Amino acid sequence: MKQVLIVAFFLWAVFGCQTSGRNTDLLRAEIQQIVADKKAVVGVSIIANDGKDTLSLNGDRRCPLQSVFKLHIGLAVLSQVDKGRFTLDQTVEVRKADLVPDLWSPLRDENPNGGLFTIARLIQYAVSQSDNVACDVLIRLLGSPKAVETYIKENGVEEIAIRFAEKEMQAEWDNMFQNWTTPKAASKTLQIFYDPAGKRLSKRSYDFIWQTLRETGTGVNRLKGRLPAGTVVAHKTGSSGTNKEGLTAATNDIGLLFLPNGEFVIISVFVTDSKENEATNEKLIADIAKATYDFYTNPAK
Repeated sequence: MKQVLIVAFFLWAVFGCQTSGRNTDLLRAEIQQIVADKKAVVGVSIIANDGKDTLSLNGDRRCPLQSVFKLHIGLAVLSQVDKGRFTLDQTVEVRKADLVPDLWSPLRDENPNGGLFTIARLIQYAVSQSDNVACDVLIRLLGSPKAVETYIKENGVEEIAIRFAEKEMQAEWDNMFQNWTTPKAASKTLQIFYDPAGKRLSKRSYDFIWQTLRETGTGVNRLKGRLPAGTVVAHKTGSSGTNKEGLTAATNDIGLLFLPNGEFVIISVFVTDSKENEATNEKLIADIAKATYDFYTNPAK
């Protein structure tokens, strides 16, 4: 009997699959087929069926966060809003010196001289539009990238490190690997902060961040890429670009897929160490999301 228990535990640990809800073996097989012939490492974590189903592939691998960490920054800032340190309507100066020219920044492009912005607007820029200037201004408010890491760990997610703001992270290729999480930890973060019973944030802050995630405009070819038109997805993307050797370290998308029956699926997909082109990396994410959506909307599976 002891040997049977050991074997069962081993299989659970290797395959990361919980089947107290639906049997996810078919979904796992389909995801494995999607990634099988790709020159990339794909990390996947799925939580569904009210937490009864979990599935992961390379779920414990440390993956570069890239701009996914802007969600974590937004959460940390909102926690300080709830404590009364800041308010969403409080204005913050974005100085001309903050407008670093080589970083992705719709804020800078729209406001070449900087200006005053509410904290709410800075979070929207950073999360919905993945704005790097807004991101670093928010980190400055918090004091350091480490403050974001500390906040997330205080809320029960240990598998994360945030050491650099965007300016420093983009300065050297290797720096991005100091900002990492695992697919399982990314999904756990979404699960913890989406649970309204957990009361991690005030209702106002909770509603604000989840509406902001629903408004994300980046990564249209990733989680949302193959889903039916009108499917609501609350998500955050991250991208590393490709180095001179043709290696893409991060093409990421994490979020919630809302199903027609009112339920939702938490899904985190990290494509790393990829020798594929960006279109292929994004299609990997889209295909995994579509397979997951179909699995949970098709009663025959």
